[in-house]
Amino acid sequence: MKKTNTQGKDNGRFAYDGLDRVIHEKARLSVLTSLVAHPKGLLFGDLRQLCGLTDGNLSRHLQVLEEADFVDIEKSFEHNRPQTLCRITREGRKRYMQYLSVLEQVVRDAADAAKGDASLKNSRLAST
Repeated sequence: MKKTNTQGKDNGRFAYDGLDRVIHEKARLSVLTSLVAHPKGLLFGDLRQLCGLTDGNLSRHLQVLEEADFVDIEKSFEHNRPQTLCRITREGRKRYMQYLSVLEQVVRDAADAAKGDASLKNSRLAST
């Protein structure tokens, strides 16, 4: 039986420590992606619609993102109606891009593994 080397260069290879838990949640990833695509910001209602969230759900996710300094929330009034403008911060954009870089590595690793599985399967078929 072949022993695997748990020490050395492959130790923790697939740990993906850069997958930030604040971002790595479907709704928050959705919010940040929407805000990256709209650098001037989005009104709460527009953001809610783009992300397919309820008012309460979006409010809670924005609170988490604001506490982590990923977004700025600006409340004002326009024509006597409350307006909430949400923008991604410089820090939020930086960390989002770092997160995407790690996510891209996950996809590359998965594609490489799938290619390896396909090659192994093809070689087995060829030998039968």
